[in-house]
Amino acid sequence: MPPKKTAVRRKKKQPVKTFVLDTNVLLHSPVALAVFDDNQVVLPMAVLEELDKFKTQSSELGRNARESIRKLDALREGGKLAKGVPLPSGGTLRVLVTPEIEKAGLEEDTPDNALIRLAYWLGRQGERVIIVSMDINVRVKANAIGLEAEDFEHEKVNFDELYSGYQETAVPRSVIERLYDGQVLASAPAKCYPNMFLHLSAIGQNDLKAIARVFPDGTLAEINLSIDTVYGIQSRNIEQRMALELLMDPAVSIVTLVGQAGTGKTLLALAAGLHLVQREHLYDRILVSRPIVPLGKDIGYLPGDKEEKLSHWMEPIFDNLDYLLRRTQPDQPPAGAKKQPRLLTPQERITQLLDNDTLELEALTYIRGRSISKQYMIIDEAQNLTPHEVKTVVSRAGEGTKVVLTGDPYQIDNPYLDASSNGLTYAAERMKELPLHGHVTLHQSERSLLAAAAAKYL
Repeated sequence: MPPKKTAVRRKKKQPVKTFVLDTNVLLHSPVALAVFDDNQVVLPMAVLEELDKFKTQSSELGRNARESIRKLDALREGGKLAKGVPLPSGGTLRVLVTPEIEKAGLEEDTPDNALIRLAYWLGRQGERVIIVSMDINVRVKANAIGLEAEDFEHEKVNFDELYSGYQETAVPRSVIERLYDGQVLASAPAKCYPNMFLHLSAIGQNDLKAIARVFPDGTLAEINLSIDTVYGIQSRNIEQRMALELLMDPAVSIVTLVGQAGTGKTLLALAAGLHLVQREHLYDRILVSRPIVPLGKDIGYLPGDKEEKLSHWMEPIFDNLDYLLRRTQPDQPPAGAKKQPRLLTPQERITQLLDNDTLELEALTYIRGRSISKQYMIIDEAQNLTPHEVKTVVSRAGEGTKVVLTGDPYQIDNPYLDASSNGLTYAAERMKELPLHGHVTLHQSERSLLAAAAAKYL
């Protein structure tokens, strides 16, 4: 009698999906075409028309539009786009014209409506259609007519579970006593990332506490107590103290600081930068940049050369510099003393920093293509950058350069970014396991009681 054949259970193949992409997906990430596995990707003709409008811009959107167009041109060699060409991920790409069908409640001829009508038509042909758009209104309109719609999730992190850079841990009293004695412990008491901080408390004695840092080699030591006052400012809470530890350590090449307004992110970064450049001479200069994204309606054209234009966008940097330089200003000579040279005002000292090349202000547009060595780079308001833009900026750092990214994910002015998809939180989460990275999330506002109340209640 022949042996009984054993049934082989085959893995059920998932049905092919059809993803209809919005223009903002390609403008956000030109690699978007390659992340949908072996499914079908559809681009409406309206998307190509919108990419054509952006391609002449010198901004990051213009560069992404041009790169997307080049990728589409390369894919065209694999066949006819209207019938479908193979994608590197194993799927297929089609570029389709929206057919003349009933408007389905979308009478206005806009690119968004053309995209939704095409998806609606594909659904009627029996395809499982999913619209992918970073425009909330497109997703809402698609859902209103019964279509599936989702955000572009490829470069997103879970903001609610974002790495904070530190954690509270209860340990035996002996561990804290050994740290107080200056001992370096062979290993951390819990699973930790490099340059992470532990706020330790003794088991059964909550009043016995210590702040320790996990070094890249896995050892644990109390933070450097000498780093408390930097360039005239003193840390006001534990989070600021941890941030200064990372900012002052040249071995940490990139620091991400996340926090709401008034938590001291930019002030701490500038104070550490001035100290390391002017007093320690570890870096040649401080380079400061921030995205040119206006709050509210744009004020339009600004007169003057590049420096004069940038000065308007850099006012928050000047405010912090003014505060720092006032605190380090020498006292006036007493009455009757021998006449001494006139002391410079903070504004004059800022001008001096700019003139002697100690401080450089640069637009992010001009950072692309540069190789920046032995500089202390501060990218302020980094929550308004896409992950691709942050990658572009950080990849400019040459030998001996330190990069500091600061921002508030709750104050995003870019219409296609949110707390989970912006470049700052993406970098903080994706780089947390690297020995050259350090991160701190700051919660406590120290600017003023009014600023703290606004951050909490408004």
